[in-house]
Amino acid sequence: MQPHDPVTRQVLHPHPARKRNAVMSDLAVLLLSRRPGRRLLVAVDGVDGAGKTTFADELAVALSSAGGAAGRQILRVGMDDFHHVRAVRHRRGRCSPEGFWLDSYNLDQFTEYVLAPLASGAAAFRDRGHDLSTDAVLAPEPVMAAKDAVVLIDGLFLHREELRHYWDFSVFLDVPFDVTAARMAARDGTGTGPRQAGVLTPGKDRYVGGQQLYFAAADPAARADLVLDNSRADTLRVINGSGAGYRKQG
Repeated sequence: MQPHDPVTRQVLHPHPARKRNAVMSDLAVLLLSRRPGRRLLVAVDGVDGAGKTTFADELAVALSSAGGAAGRQILRVGMDDFHHVRAVRHRRGRCSPEGFWLDSYNLDQFTEYVLAPLASGAAAFRDRGHDLSTDAVLAPEPVMAAKDAVVLIDGLFLHREELRHYWDFSVFLDVPFDVTAARMAARDGTGTGPRQAGVLTPGKDRYVGGQQLYFAAADPAARADLVLDNSRADTLRVINGSGAGYRKQG
């Protein structure tokens, strides 16, 4: 696919909002043209509540549809299956922004289970390393991966220095904190205040503060191949990384 063909321009260049399914379809066509015969690792990054998992699931469907019955294998992995155990996640305090940014995820395990084998061409990988509800460390059966599989990985902090070189393509979903806070409150009650059902919760200081530390350290919108305004349910808008919302909030 040439740099200036219509699909590439539509997907990668700043553009007015378009229907969500149209953007997904064009992005799927673009991704399937990348690294033919080899694995493609795609990161879907964004703040908590930005819609990363939903976006990646929708993109997986679009990829399967665009590829047809004989298309490339599509695999899904979520960083939320690679948390550190609670004792590590909370060692700096339940409300610590530094703890959220630095201690949430077990990057060594994530690299060992997922990134290293997939990037090296290994035939299998492990797609989960931790159960958040039970706090158990997991060693699941390996998942087989085709040599040309497209692997969609969603999660927080994916453009951090330790991970960025693994991605063949990356997306950053840009959504204002007030929108994500409402989504998180509807989803699981997080970020709504200091207490939820009588239990101390980390709230704004931990989640927003931790993500602001990430923005300062990694500037993910500058590192991403594609930045999308994902604040509306029915449309997506390609934006320039320099216009990411977190820059205006800094």
